[in-house]
Amino acid sequence: DPQSGTALEIGTSGDTVTVPSGATFNVAGTLQSGGAAVANTPNFYATASGDQTIASSTATVMTFATEVFDNGSCYDGTNKFTVPSGKGGVYAFWASYRLDSMYDGNQITLAFLKNGSRDDRSFLICRVPSDNTSYSSGISAIFNLAASDYIQIEISQSNGSSRNTGAAACTFGGFKLI
Repeated sequence: DPQSGTALEIGTSGDTVTVPSGATFNVAGTLQSGGAAVANTPNFYATASGDQTIASSTATVMTFATEVFDNGSCYDGTNKFTVPSGKGGVYAFWASYRLDSMYDGNQITLAFLKNGSRDDRSFLICRVPSDNTSYSSGISAIFNLAASDYIQIEISQSNGSSRNTGAAACTFGGFKLI
């Protein structure tokens, strides 16, 4: 407890404070680093609210209209995460999907779009292994983003006709790394 006032200072400028092995910090408030609050916000998680039709051989931006949470008001409620002003940094994202009635050898591509363009370091190409099956998979990636950069998910498939996503298996989320 501080001897007076409400602030307690451990050490002074230039001092090194060492926490011994086995000791634990329990932080009930906001952790500060260099005077700035440290937290993994903004963060969001969204799911599909219904099936989405994906035409054959057509890149389609996926829709995730059910927000489970959106701390920082960074998700547009449909398909796009946008970095808020003053929140640039390193972010982690993930997405999952399911396509129904796919056939042996069909190809599915799932990709992150950064500012509307595919990021060639963060996409997945799958070949469906058996006939008339629902196929699910997912991707994750880490991006260094600036304020107003945005991320979306793009999907395409080569079935020859349109296929529906399985709403329950379609998710999109992300958070700022501390």
